[in-house]
Amino acid sequence: MKDKMNRRNFLGTATLGLTGAAASLSAKSYSRVKGANDRVNIGFLGCGSRSGGHRHMVEMSLKDKNLGVVAVCDIWKNNREKAASNCKRRYDADVKQFKYSENMLEMKDLDAVMIATGDFQHAKLLAQVVEAGKDCYCEKPMSTDMEDAKLARKAVLNSKQIVQMGSQWVSDPTQIKIREIVRSGRLGEITKIEQNWNDNKPRWHNPNDRDVAAIRKEDTDWNRWLLGKPYRPFNPWMYFEFRIFRDFSGGITSQWMSHAIGLVHFYTDTAIPDTMVANGGIFAWPDIRQNPDTFQALATYEDQHILYSYSSTYGNRFGDYSIIRGKDATLYAQGGEGSPRWFFIPKPLKGRNEFYYGGFEEAIKEGKVQLVKVDEFEGKLPPYGQSDDSKPHLDNWIDHIRSRDPNTNGNIHTGFWHAVGVIMATRAYREGKKLYWDRQTEEIVDHPVYERE
Repeated sequence: MKDKMNRRNFLGTATLGLTGAAASLSAKSYSRVKGANDRVNIGFLGCGSRSGGHRHMVEMSLKDKNLGVVAVCDIWKNNREKAASNCKRRYDADVKQFKYSENMLEMKDLDAVMIATGDFQHAKLLAQVVEAGKDCYCEKPMSTDMEDAKLARKAVLNSKQIVQMGSQWVSDPTQIKIREIVRSGRLGEITKIEQNWNDNKPRWHNPNDRDVAAIRKEDTDWNRWLLGKPYRPFNPWMYFEFRIFRDFSGGITSQWMSHAIGLVHFYTDTAIPDTMVANGGIFAWPDIRQNPDTFQALATYEDQHILYSYSSTYGNRFGDYSIIRGKDATLYAQGGEGSPRWFFIPKPLKGRNEFYYGGFEEAIKEGKVQLVKVDEFEGKLPPYGQSDDSKPHLDNWIDHIRSRDPNTNGNIHTGFWHAVGVIMATRAYREGKKLYWDRQTEEIVDHPVYERE
């Protein structure tokens, strides 16, 4: 029986790995550290819908963070031409257009790259970007494949580049406040965290997708898009709606759960679950999708004695929530991903679900529930959700580019941790097995690794 690695030591080692990368910067490297008045020139790699969000984020920070936009890159001609036109409108910038990333990365005046390609492409492109000496903002999930995740982590840790994963909620003021409450011990021992985030439409599939109708094989590079996946004939549905196809994404796991489990790690200072089970199916939208539209996963973090429950359905949106359950108190959020509407519920309550059905506003007035307040909302009841286009998260990356401190809010280790979690969930669903994480070999296995305490 292998000895169990203490997760606190693991977290400390991971942090030292990043700090060590900063310490290894040479004097010559420090001479190139950008000052507060030096422009950071950005290129966009992958110019589809999420890249539009990236361009919006840059626009919000363009002046106060002194940013420049110099390039767009996409293997589909229409995407890169539209992105270049959008850059001209947003920034009055005449950007260079590239079909292939390696050509864009040769630009001497390019400092940093924002990746918004397919889920399965992120890790390999992240490795390519940092190996070319450019800083990188990489959308989540960091990877859908364990070997690719290790490849990207190794490339980043062997570089001097500053990386930010696109898990934007870890820079959100409300979520930071929630972590502070958890760390304060006010909840007591935490035993369970639940996240239930839903939708009520055939997410990621549009039978009338204009891009699917517009693309021609000769206007792109299908082999390059596959990026090492087994060859199959050109399929525009896979090209644009990759999230619903098994070979290219886990769907719910790769997308929403990557945010969700990343927040669990953020709130509780954990890293990678010890066990994972999952179930679900295509129950609401039996269209061309191969990934489930209804899904639930259960994971355990053994050292902290926490059970983690994640659930999504795309057939009914009612009742989105997150709950952090402690022995002494509870944190409850109304709304799904990114909701800033959190409540602190002290214990004990006199009755079961005493305030839950009676309305939070009345419970707040009676002192049974406390609204978690942040300056952004000036004490008012926050909305159920907010935009994915996070200025604080982009600003955190830019600030670290200038300081050369690799410990961004979404550093490479946080990306590796969420990637392992969602890969475990995807595999547990597909294989119908309870899976385990071996911390010593860094492998997902189908048998217990450590003795249960």
